[in-house]
Amino acid sequence: MTEQRLLYRRRVTRRAFSLTELMAVVAILGLLAAMALPRTESAAVRGNRAACQVNRAEIELQSMLWRRVHGEWPSAGLPDVGADGGYFPTGLPTCPVDGSTYTIDTSGDVVGHTH
Repeated sequence: MTEQRLLYRRRVTRRAFSLTELMAVVAILGLLAAMALPRTESAAVRGNRAACQVNRAEIELQSMLWRRVHGEWPSAGLPDVGADGGYFPTGLPTCPVDGSTYTIDTSGDVVGHTH
């Protein structure tokens, strides 16, 4: 009977995890979370990158329209297109990712802004 009590007592005392086991699990979960979080980017960052691509496409389209009307590409910094309210009524857009201005090359393509 004494042996049976010892077996029962051992089962009863082992109902929960030890503090060391819980701390190890928390540490492992913390490490996994720290490795996973930097790899995900926020929706705002993805949205800004998409907005930059839309701005690039709009500038290239308006540059093509300028060339069709005036017979030449607009200047690289786009001051002539920006001054004409028919092309960008709210003004020239700036990059939502880094706040820089857009420039074009001699073929009307936007330079840089490959986020």
